Amino acid sequence: MNFQVTGLALDKMKLDSPHSFLDAEEVEEAEDQQLLEPEAWRTYMERRNVLREFLTTDLSPQLLKRHHARMQLLKKCSYYIEILPKHLALGDQNPLVLPNTMFQLIDPWKFQRMKKVGTAQTKIQLLLLGDLLEQLDHGRAALDALLEAPDPRPFLAGWGLVEQQLADLSVVMDNFLAMMVPGHLHVKHRLVSDIGATKIPHIRLMLSTKMPVMFDRKESVAHQDWVSLRWFVTIQPAAPEQYELRFKLLEPRTQQECTQCGIVPVAACTFDVHNLLPNRTYKFTIKRAESYTLVYEPWRDSLTLQTTPGPPEGPAPRLGKPSLPLTTPSER
Repeated sequence: MNFQVTGLALDKMKLDSPHSFLDAEEVEEAEDQQLLEPEAWRTYMERRNVLREFLTTDLSPQLLKRHHARMQLLKKCSYYIEILPKHLALGDQNPLVLPNTMFQLIDPWKFQRMKKVGTAQTKIQLLLLGDLLEQLDHGRAALDALLEAPDPRPFLAGWGLVEQQLADLSVVMDNFLAMMVPGHLHVKHRLVSDIGATKIPHIRLMLSTKMPVMFDRKESVAHQDWVSLRWFVTIQPAAPEQYELRFKLLEPRTQQECTQCGIVPVAACTFDVHNLLPNRTYKFTIKRAESYTLVYEPWRDSLTLQTTPGPPEGPAPRLGKPSLPLTTPSER
C-alpha cells in the first residue's frame, strides 16, 4: 500500500528546521535594510565593518586596559636626570664611559635648576598621558554607541565626521605611545660653566625611569617581636641599589612606645626588624635612597603588619602530683 507525502508534512519539516526563524540580530538587520536602497545598504555595511575593525584592533577594550595598567605603573615610578655624551644612547652609561669628572664640570646651581625643570616636565608629561588616555576612552565609547545605533541613516550621513574621528584617535594613540617613554630634557642654558682653555664636552640631558620598589607581601612575615621584610623591583637594575626602610608603631599608648620607629638604610632587598612589641601593628615603607639625580618620586610602597601575641600573662600554673620518670630497660 503506497502513501504519498503531502505538502503539510514538508511545511512541518520547514517549521522544525533550526534555520526557519531568524535570530534577533538578523531580524534587526533586515529591518534596517528596509530603510535603505540596496546600494546604500552595501555602503553602510562596508563602512560599519571598517568601524568595527578599528574598534576591535586599534582601539580594543583589552588594549585600553593594558594602557591603563601601564599608566598606573608610570605613576609609581621614580624619575631621574641622566647626563650623557651626545654619542651615547640612554642606558649605555657606565663608570668607564661616564667618569665622575662629568659632574665636576657641571655648575651645581644650574643643575639644581634643571632638576626643577625635570620635575615640572615629568609632572606635565604624566598629566598629558592621563588626558590622552581619557580621550581614547571617550572616543571609543562614542564610536561604539554609533556602531550600535538602530537607524543606519545618520551613520551614513555623518560618515565624513566618523572618518575624521578615526584619524584623530589614531593620532592620539600615536602621541600616547610616543609619550610613554621619557625623552630629552629641554635645556635653555648651558650647564657647564666657563672652564677656560679646557674643551667643553658635548653633553645632553635625558629623563629616565626606574620601576617602583614594592614589598613582597607573601614573603614579608611578622613574628612575635620581629618582622622579616622582602621587597623587589620588577626590572632588576644593572648595579645594586641603596634603599631606605622606614617603620613606626601605629597607635602608641605611652611616651616610650613613641620611640618604636626608625629609618634604616639597606643595601639589599631584605631586612629583619627586631625588638618590636608583640601583638601590635606596625607600618613599613620602602623607597630608593635619595639620589643626586632624582627629580620626581610621587609614590612609595607601604605595608602594615601585626606582630603575633606573646605568651599569656598571669600566675604560674599549679603543679600537679609528680609522675615517675619514664626509664628504658637499660636504666633499671
